[in-house]
Amino acid sequence: MTQGGNAPLTAARVTVEVTAPKALDVSGLLLTDAGKVRSDDDFVFFNAPNGPGVSHRPAAAGTPDAITVDTRAVPAGITKIVVTASPADQVSTFAGTEPTATVRDADSGEVLATFTPPPLGVETALIVVEVYLRNGAWKVRAVGQGYANGLAGIATDFGVSVEDTPAAEAAPAPPAPAAPAAPAPSTPQAADPTVQLPTPPTAPPAPPAAPATPPAAAVDPRIAIATGSHALPPLPPAPPATPPAPAPAAPAKITLDKGRVSLVKGSSVSLIKNGRPFLSSVRMALGWEPAGRGRSVDLDASCLAFDARHKRLETAWFMKLNIFNGAIAHSGDNLTGGGDGDDEMITVHLEGLPAEVHGLVFVVNSFSGQKFTDVKNAYCRLLDAGTNEELVRFDLTHSEPRTGVVMCKLVRRPGGEWEMTALGEYVDGKTARAMIEPAAALL
Repeated sequence: MTQGGNAPLTAARVTVEVTAPKALDVSGLLLTDAGKVRSDDDFVFFNAPNGPGVSHRPAAAGTPDAITVDTRAVPAGITKIVVTASPADQVSTFAGTEPTATVRDADSGEVLATFTPPPLGVETALIVVEVYLRNGAWKVRAVGQGYANGLAGIATDFGVSVEDTPAAEAAPAPPAPAAPAAPAPSTPQAADPTVQLPTPPTAPPAPPAAPATPPAAAVDPRIAIATGSHALPPLPPAPPATPPAPAPAAPAKITLDKGRVSLVKGSSVSLIKNGRPFLSSVRMALGWEPAGRGRSVDLDASCLAFDARHKRLETAWFMKLNIFNGAIAHSGDNLTGGGDGDDEMITVHLEGLPAEVHGLVFVVNSFSGQKFTDVKNAYCRLLDAGTNEELVRFDLTHSEPRTGVVMCKLVRRPGGEWEMTALGEYVDGKTARAMIEPAAALL
């Protein structure tokens, strides 16, 4: 199998073995249509080897770590089992030691499919394959998505509670350094300035005479105040008042009254026409061409939803295609950018969004790790989802050597209308998780 490919399962019970030149910990997560576990009991690994319809088999002589899925025993409501792997030593990466997944008939041992992901780098955990239910039939898909924050990052993404080791337990606190003995001062001037001297019994000396006032032109009043000078020079007389310059006229609001709008970085358009909200559903489309040399670029489009305080509520991405009960839907992952037209699409039904959704930020990441300087003809456009009419286009004519870009944002204004702003802010990040903070900062 190649990355992103899928195949039907011809056996009801399958075992997914994951092997590599180093020892691995393999685990499985049972997910609902929402892309989350129902509880921590849906996380199957070496310390919790048995779940409903899913079990973990530890490595033994001649057999690697594996996850077995009995599709007949998987509970109703579970539509996907994600199989993950991470180095057993918890510190090394997968660089140069990409694992191989072998899917077998659990009863006969027959090999049904194999998959080895493309070369990896700093990843310390990997979603290897997923066994999923589609239209009543079980299939297997080659994923190969890496995480740089270990198995905890994967588990957290899918709703498993992961307790961090308290700092006090992670490493013993170093002993406090002993304070050096203070030297015995012979005079107050010779004392260590960090050592407080006892108050002398005699009356304190008279304060020194105030320094002579320097010429007015030589003293900035702000400096005099900051340094504690006792006298300020007289301020020069205020210049005669001049009438304030007229405020510049506010720019006219750009709307859809005249049809299609081409945006440049930083410009905005309100999604109203003739004074009323024009759209109930919009579609954000992403397109690009494969890299000119080397392996193909895998770009991923994602939509991050935030509340009015810029706290992330949900993320629609290739690992979670539907959020807010389908109000935001992702078309699925395109691994190469090959073919004509749009490569990935995210449809937003504005009227179906919960009231707490204040802003949507659309981001793009180079999951395969190439910089955007290697990407040709990348663009983002907004369409009327009902008629497929293009309303707004933002072309990435100026790219930067980064792996992430915050493309645009949709913000709900106080009057209820939605406004789109083209952003085009480049950052370093290969997945939607890395885009949360920069996206929130741009709302």
